[in-house]
Amino acid sequence: MHTADTPTPYSGLDRMPLDGTWRPGGSGAVASDTNPYTGEVLTEIPLASAVDVDTAYQAARRAQPDWAARPPGERAEVFLRAVRILDARAAEIADWLVAEAGAARFRAEFEVALVRDVLLEAASFPSRVAGRILPSMVPGKENRVYRAPVGVVAVISPWNFPLQLSNRSVAPALAVGNAVVLKPAGDTPVTGGLLLARLYEEAGLPPGLVNVVVGKGSEIGDAVVTHDVPSVVSFTGSTPVGEGIARSAPLKRCALELGGNGPLVVLDDADLDRAVDAAVFGSFVHQGQVCMATNRVIVDDSVHDAFVDRFAERVRGLEAGDPAAERTRIGPIINASQLASVRDTIARAVDDGARQLVGGEPFGPVGSVLPPHLLLGDNDVATAAEEVFGPVATVVRAKDEQHALDLANDTEYGLSSAVYSGDAERGVRFARRVRAGMTHVNDTTINDDPNTAFGGEKASGLGRFGGDWAIEEFTTDHWISVQHTPRSFPLA
Repeated sequence: MHTADTPTPYSGLDRMPLDGTWRPGGSGAVASDTNPYTGEVLTEIPLASAVDVDTAYQAARRAQPDWAARPPGERAEVFLRAVRILDARAAEIADWLVAEAGAARFRAEFEVALVRDVLLEAASFPSRVAGRILPSMVPGKENRVYRAPVGVVAVISPWNFPLQLSNRSVAPALAVGNAVVLKPAGDTPVTGGLLLARLYEEAGLPPGLVNVVVGKGSEIGDAVVTHDVPSVVSFTGSTPVGEGIARSAPLKRCALELGGNGPLVVLDDADLDRAVDAAVFGSFVHQGQVCMATNRVIVDDSVHDAFVDRFAERVRGLEAGDPAAERTRIGPIINASQLASVRDTIARAVDDGARQLVGGEPFGPVGSVLPPHLLLGDNDVATAAEEVFGPVATVVRAKDEQHALDLANDTEYGLSSAVYSGDAERGVRFARRVRAGMTHVNDTTINDDPNTAFGGEKASGLGRFGGDWAIEEFTTDHWISVQHTPRSFPLA
């Protein structure tokens, strides 16, 4: 309930910010944004057309030069104000994440905290953009390399951590002087785009710098990617879609964070209780709908049975149900097609010979809550070989350390991974041989610090998000030379 101590809740979330005004999309189609647990309609949004996409890009192109020319401190202050506003509206935003994304309450609060960290990190970016002065082989010449914003950035974000995975690109892109056109996922248009735009608007970001287009991929997806205005396309989502974007925009820079099949390796000297804690969190937070999720738990033969006993006991104790309830740890799957996909993967794994230790049937008002599942199998069963994106963990037995490493690397993906060992340096030696963008020693696969290199190898993506790496993604180098003394040319 609104009180004198809390801000008035955001309204107008059935429209989208285009060229400095909030307006309905012009496609003629209307989408119902629904609660995945109850089926309740949260809002109805007239969807954007390709014409709206062009409007967004032209507005961004016009607004960007003035923003880039502003002093670094002025740009930084927008992000500091956004932090204060986020703090004041934390409960409101968490409520939206629970209602729209199906996030359990603790998970929603965790996401708000991640967004806060990104905003604080982005506030430092305006004063961290730096060029270089380099010597020249030509007498009397000075080489300067200026680092400048790319201009306009397209951001396409997913539904699983919608606010964070939108802002992870939007904040650094804006901070270094760009404008943004954001297309959030259709399942989470409010938390993935419209709330973020309201937040920046309230923080004093000038109009036209953040434009949000809510629409069907079939209607506006190509227009967002192939339009001639954006220089960078930042996409977080599935590998097949990311590959399609890269093919559609061969001359644009693509920052792609794609699928994963995260292994958590438990070596023979691991602290099993701590490894179980990490596996439970990594496999089941947000119903396993996380790119960094622990998809496979690879356990040394000598401790396999003891680990499985403890892991199964913990998984059976996870409470599934209404994400708004404080005790809930497993909420709904985002939509019916995703639920069907998860169930199909489980069924194929069992057909492949996996043994199901924990499971259950979907339940809830619309049958969208799938209880946590735990399977035992080899690395080739469907739930181990594929990214499940559901509340499913598969434990795989390894003969020894080398076998565990081989199993961990036996996947097309290479996003996040983890290893548990009683000897941290043994863990580091193991981690350095894992073919992944991120490996965490004595921790879970799910980690996201805003000041370091977040990203994957192989089919898990291109580029890195966070810190200096984000600055590089969203800026470009401009070589300017100055000839201080007259130069002699051969044809003169």
